[in-house]
Amino acid sequence: QVQLVESGGGLVQAGGSLRLSCAASGRTVSRDAMGWFRQAPGKEREFVASISWSGVGTRYADSVKGRFTISRDNIENTVSLQMNSLKAEDTATYYCAAYFGYGGTPIGLSDMDYWGKGTLVTVSS
Repeated sequence: QVQLVESGGGLVQAGGSLRLSCAASGRTVSRDAMGWFRQAPGKEREFVASISWSGVGTRYADSVKGRFTISRDNIENTVSLQMNSLKAEDTATYYCAAYFGYGGTPIGLSDMDYWGKGTLVTVSS
């Protein structure tokens, strides 16, 4: 079983940047697709970005394309989300998730096998 722990959330002004990290423990995730999702208050959880196990394939929600970058380090067993040009509408709890043994770039919540507990990002306007 894998444990996913997110970090890096906080309060930032609109236009600023944050870098989220997700550390996996219990087993390697080097052969798993990884993703970031978010849930704003009163809204459903939604896809943000995903990355293939090799790191070559990435996919982004239209709302973050060009501003966010997902990356991974299979030696350190981590996945990161660099968030630039943050907007108030990016305010949400951000979750890291793993899709075991999948070589592509998943976008569906139901595809993911394990989830972290989330880290809160608040963007003030």
